[in-house]
Amino acid sequence: MISGLEKRSVPKRQRVKSTMLVVLLICWVGCQDKPRTHITPHILATTWATMVLYVTKNTPSNSPTYASRAFGYIGVTMYESVVYADSTYKSLRHQLNGLDTLPLPEPDASYNWELVFNASQSSILKNLYNQTSDANKRRIDSLELRLEQDLSMNVSMEVIAKSTQYGRALAEAIFKWSLTDGGHRGYLHNFDKEIQIAKKSGCWEPPLYGQSFSHFPLHPHWGDNRTFVKLNGELPQPAIISFDEGRSSSYYAQFEKVYQKSKSLTQADKEAAIWWSDDPSDTFTPPGHSFYIATLVLKQKKPTLIQCAMTYARVGMGVADSFINCWKWKYHHYSERPSSYIPKHIDERWESFWPDPPFPAFPSGHATQAGALAIVMIDLYGDAIAITDSAHVGRPRDELRNVDFKARRFNSLTQIANEIADSRFYGGIHTPQDNEVGLREGSKMGKNINQLLWRHEE
Repeated sequence: MISGLEKRSVPKRQRVKSTMLVVLLICWVGCQDKPRTHITPHILATTWATMVLYVTKNTPSNSPTYASRAFGYIGVTMYESVVYADSTYKSLRHQLNGLDTLPLPEPDASYNWELVFNASQSSILKNLYNQTSDANKRRIDSLELRLEQDLSMNVSMEVIAKSTQYGRALAEAIFKWSLTDGGHRGYLHNFDKEIQIAKKSGCWEPPLYGQSFSHFPLHPHWGDNRTFVKLNGELPQPAIISFDEGRSSSYYAQFEKVYQKSKSLTQADKEAAIWWSDDPSDTFTPPGHSFYIATLVLKQKKPTLIQCAMTYARVGMGVADSFINCWKWKYHHYSERPSSYIPKHIDERWESFWPDPPFPAFPSGHATQAGALAIVMIDLYGDAIAITDSAHVGRPRDELRNVDFKARRFNSLTQIANEIADSRFYGGIHTPQDNEVGLREGSKMGKNINQLLWRHEE
C-alpha cells in the first residue's frame, strides 16, 4: 500500500496516464463481455418508428394534422433511403407531388443501406420536429449512435462515412421538399383567431365543453396543403346530407342515432371510445396510432427492410393525405356536431360521452385516416391479421367515465378500421354519415397510394 508521501512522489502526468489506461482497460473488458448483437431489418425499422411515436407524443403544441404530415415525410424518407438496395423497387421521385430532385447514390460507391436508413431517420425526425426539446434531440442522437455501432460491425470506415453522409443528404433533400407544401411549422399557428365563421343553420359551433382550451378552429387552412399523391388532391368533394330539423328528415335521423346510442352505451363501447381518442396532449395522436398499428404488423410479419420502409411510406402518406382532404372538406361544409344539434332539436340536457374536438364534423378524421390505413395494409399483408393493441395499457383509469384502458384484440385490419370509426360514434361526437364517408374517402386515397409504381415491373 502506498503512503500519502509516496503518492505525492509520483509525477502527476504519470498518475493521470495510468488512470486513463485503467479506465480504457475496464471499458475494453466490458465490451468483450457484452458483444454487439446484429440488428434484424424489421427491428431496425420498428425501433425508429417507436422513436418517432415517442417524439410525436412528447412534443408540445403538436396536433393530429401536423403529426400526420410528419409521418408522411418520415415514411417517404425510410423508403428512399433503401430503395436502391433492391433493384426491383422504384424510387418515388417524379411520382409524388413536387418531388423531382433527390440525391442519388454514387455509381461505383459501396453503401451499407441499414446505415443509410439509420442516419436518414435521425436527420428527418430532428428537422421535422425542430421544436421538440433538447432532451428529445439527445435521445434521437443517442439512438442513432447506438444503432450505428451495432450496424457497423465488419464495415469499413469508408463505407460507414459514405452511408451516413448519403442518408443525411437524402433526409435534407426531403426536408427541403417539405418546406413547400404549406404545412411547414404549422404548430406555430394551430388555432386561427381571425377566421370568420358563417352563421347559418347546421353550422359548426365552437364547443363549450371541448377537448381543447381554445374555442378557435384548428388549422382551418390545412386543406390547402399539397397532398403527397396528385390524384388524392384531385378527389371531388363528398356529398353531405343537407340540414333539416324536421323529425322525419334524413338529417334528423343521423343525430337521433347518436342520441339513442348514447343512452345504451355498453362498457365495451365506452372502452373503445376512450381507447381511440388519442388526444395529442396524452398520446401519439390518431395518425400516430395508425403508425403504431403498422408497427405491430411488422413485428409480427418480420419483412425485409425495404418492405418495412414501403409499409411506413404507404401508411405515412395515407394518413397525411387523409388529413389534408378531410380538413378541406370539414371547412368547406362547416358541419355541426351532435353537441349543438341534439340539445336544440332532441334533448336540451344532452351531453356527449366524449368532449368535442375544436373543428367541424364532416367527415370524421379518425374514420378517413383509418380507411387509408386499412387499404394500404391489406394490399401488403392481407386482411386477416390477428393483433393485440396495447398502446394505452398502463394509463390511469378514466374516473370521470368509469372506464379503464384495456388492450384491444382484433382479427382483421378491417375490424380495426371500423372500430376506429365507430369509436367516434360511441363518443357522441360524430354521426354515422361522418364515419361512413370518412372510411370510403380514406379508402380511395389508400388505393391511389397502392397504385404508385413501387416496383419496376409494375
